[in-house]
Amino acid sequence: MKIALMDSGIGLLAAAAAVRRLRPDAELVLSSDPGNMPWGRHTPEDVTALALAVAEAAALHGPDALIVACNTASVHALPTLRAHLEPGIPVIGTVPAIKPAAAGGGPVAIWATPATTGSPYQRGLIREFADGVTVTEVPCPGLADAIEHADEAAIDAAIAAAAVGTPDDVRAVVLGCTHYELVAERIRAAVQRPGLAPLVLHGSAGAVAAQALRRIGGGPALEAPADSSLTVLLGGRAGALPATALTYDEGRLLQAVSPAR
Repeated sequence: MKIALMDSGIGLLAAAAAVRRLRPDAELVLSSDPGNMPWGRHTPEDVTALALAVAEAAALHGPDALIVACNTASVHALPTLRAHLEPGIPVIGTVPAIKPAAAGGGPVAIWATPATTGSPYQRGLIREFADGVTVTEVPCPGLADAIEHADEAAIDAAIAAAAVGTPDDVRAVVLGCTHYELVAERIRAAVQRPGLAPLVLHGSAGAVAAQALRRIGGGPALEAPADSSLTVLLGGRAGALPATALTYDEGRLLQAVSPAR
């Protein structure tokens, strides 16, 4: 079994680690585009072109499925990626976990990039899945970039600013950018209010990993031998996990189980 994941940067680590936990025997291909990261600053047309190049680089390695581990690429490029790669390679997009968050009754906050916050795409998900639930959209300028570069001071500042914009009574936070899952516990600590029930964080990594396995007719095999490979592509060329990736638990897990080749 071989699963490819793509993103502009290291936001794909959370989903890759989720796949690794479910299937330690799955070969992984991580395809990213650090030279053009973040994709959110580009036009939708450019995002589609950049995402397609990253996806095609991954496709050359013959994966059984491709996870688009990026909210921006999923919003703008998913139809194009599917048109180019399916049915040969199933393509799984990443959707903010608004539906399960709203199922808890709210109030809910959605942390996302400024480009996604207030977008027709996100507003559509809120209308579809959170009707009748109090939802606050919280833009997080600079957070994804700070996480990408493992800039601790910038991460703390961006999280603190977003926490100020999050209502005190929020009981669930949707992590609307794949990068944010890498600092989930720091977000929880910033938003949790004393004396209130534990805050629930909703990411997408576990769901997309499980969906990828379903699409290829597989399932979890937690006890499978961890003897698989890890291929890293940076701008289409073979590389290694960036040093910043190894500052996060997910990156260290991937490197420990499957040293990059």
